[in-house]
Amino acid sequence: MKRARGFVGEMLGTFILTLFGCGAVAVSVLFNAHQGLMQVALVWGVGVMLAIYVTRHLSCAHLNPAVSVAMVTSGRMNARSLPAYVVAQFVGAILAGFAIYLLFHPSIVAFEAANEIVRGSPSSVTTAKMFGEFYPNPGSGAVVSMPLAMGIEAFATFMLVLFVFALTEGCNVGRPNDNSAPVFIGLTVTSLICLTAPLTQTGMNPARDFGPRLVSWMMGWGDAAFPGEVGKGGFFWVYMLMPIVGGIVAALVFTHIVEPLMRSKTEPCECEKKKQTK
Repeated sequence: MKRARGFVGEMLGTFILTLFGCGAVAVSVLFNAHQGLMQVALVWGVGVMLAIYVTRHLSCAHLNPAVSVAMVTSGRMNARSLPAYVVAQFVGAILAGFAIYLLFHPSIVAFEAANEIVRGSPSSVTTAKMFGEFYPNPGSGAVVSMPLAMGIEAFATFMLVLFVFALTEGCNVGRPNDNSAPVFIGLTVTSLICLTAPLTQTGMNPARDFGPRLVSWMMGWGDAAFPGEVGKGGFFWVYMLMPIVGGIVAALVFTHIVEPLMRSKTEPCECEKKKQTK
């Protein structure tokens, strides 16, 4: 029963965040519904927040293989639970990808016809980016090599996981309470998207990227569904491996550097000294 709860929680939560996030990108591409990066980023953040509120009682709401691996690395999760969590996350993301496609299929076809886009051609990246991420972000004008994209995805995921640990661990006296922590995690996602989305569309989540991308590949985008170095590992290195690496590094940094300092009973910081003298 416990594993079933965890599987359902991770599948449902990943479905929710991917549905809202990819949906925001879709309506922005197809209908110009969102004006500017901030609006899309906020929808992503709200999607993450809602997904955590809905599912954290079921599975602790990792909703991201990079977070789950980081939890195992730090000893906060049993490694035997990891496969079920990761499979559930990918299943939830794939289901969300199909939901996005079914909702917007007629509009996608009309958009492609109006803009003379042949699905599967290089130009169809314009619509494929509603599902998976690309570097550099199509239309952004950014210059991003594969090594830089790898570093960006590792760094963004590092920051996300570091914030997840800091906002939820009891050793941090400055953390929000349990009821409001999902709000701040959602705002963390929003902030990171605002920072790095013009460069790589900000993946930070292998399941969220691969699930919808697989759907777009199945629905006719073919090779155009995969970014940059097609056939040379670009997709795998940037959006699958590097978020995992960033999450592991964040877990190690927090567990072995930040957390011990937070738990230290030695000299308080300056602001705490001032409080004690009042």
